[in-house]
Amino acid sequence: MPYHEAKEHAPGRLHALFTDPYSAFDNDVVERRLHLRVALRALLDQPGREGRLTLRVLHGWANGEADPQHLAHSDHPLTRRGDLLPVVAHYQAAIDEQRPLPGEAGTLLAEPLMAAIATAEARGQEIDAETRANPAHWPSFERGLSLYTFFKVYHRLTYGEDERYRVARCETPEGPREIHEFHLEECEFAVVTGLEGDDESRVVLLVHAGALAPLAAFVEIMLGE
Repeated sequence: MPYHEAKEHAPGRLHALFTDPYSAFDNDVVERRLHLRVALRALLDQPGREGRLTLRVLHGWANGEADPQHLAHSDHPLTRRGDLLPVVAHYQAAIDEQRPLPGEAGTLLAEPLMAAIATAEARGQEIDAETRANPAHWPSFERGLSLYTFFKVYHRLTYGEDERYRVARCETPEGPREIHEFHLEECEFAVVTGLEGDDESRVVLLVHAGALAPLAAFVEIMLGE
């Protein structure tokens, strides 16, 4: 898709399972738990069995800050549900012992942003300071839309969101992706996956460090039933 064409609240994989996935997970829906279980299995089961599932834990932003250079993450392969628990323990130990959280900063947004700006400038496009500093202006250069889309996802996972579910589509260097966001009373997380019919791409389970333990408990309950 053209880099200037935003596709938020797009149809996605779950639209083949639910008439209206945007309301399927509301608290007043009688079959909410069943819907959540079906959604998690549809998004995570096959990638987990095939070694294509990665847990990505976000941290580094706090108190309203959203500097791309300070956003950090760590990646962990998931091949079974039990793989979540050691990651939870690792993060909790770092918190308890007041050690830096595991992972690296700058690589999710800051470095790709600098690379995209450098490419745009090499092609003759002028990128001013306001465009660099304001994520809403990033779609003005190529690859900026996907960076802005993921910036919003990371921000909502860090600071919360009222909408229980949403799915966006965007073009990435790895190909087109769907980003399924869940902002539930149990926990908040997102799943980045290929489009329907793409059963070979890596799938990323995104969660903020503060929601890691609730996510592990939620997955165990939902997929263990």
